[in-house]
Amino acid sequence: MPKLYQFDHNFYNQGYSRICGIDEVGRGALAGPVVAGAVLFEKEIFIDGVKDSKKLTPHRREELFDEIIINAAAWSVGIVNNQEIDRVNILEATKKAMLTSVNYLEIEPEFILIDGRKWKDFPYNHEFVIKGDSKSFCIASASIIAKVIRDRIMVMLSELYPQYKFHDNKGYGTRAHVLALSKHGPTSFHRRSFKPVYQPELIF
Repeated sequence: MPKLYQFDHNFYNQGYSRICGIDEVGRGALAGPVVAGAVLFEKEIFIDGVKDSKKLTPHRREELFDEIIINAAAWSVGIVNNQEIDRVNILEATKKAMLTSVNYLEIEPEFILIDGRKWKDFPYNHEFVIKGDSKSFCIASASIIAKVIRDRIMVMLSELYPQYKFHDNKGYGTRAHVLALSKHGPTSFHRRSFKPVYQPELIF
């Protein structure tokens, strides 16, 4: 039994038949939204090659994205834009994205595995898993969904603002991105509450 699936199987053995994984992408970016993916699988479904989205090439992520949405019982995303991030802070925005992703599922999960550290008041039967995208098949699948969707958004933004190279940096604080901020200032898609947007020298 593959290691990622074995982790999830421990919960199937507790009597659950529909387990959902949740993960988010974009928490540390200077621009663009934070995106959470939620993927619900029926017992015994496993897709070979699924792992932490950060360890996959963009092409392989796209391939696995297609396989995941075909084989999942349900999947969805929650997207919180940069204005909302600035208004409520990134932690609260991440929580909102995760809750939205679950609420948008067409099938209610019996149990949810969530990547990251515990936070209060999650209203579903769940368990938080630190570094879950490298431990759980469901969470790793969710990380791929979230990553592909967010990357597509940032590529579209790159067409509007080519000077920031969002297609390459996906909104994160690379040197080229920070230099572009210094030269051109922030766009309406930058996170104004993130200090490097207005103080790029702090990144170096």
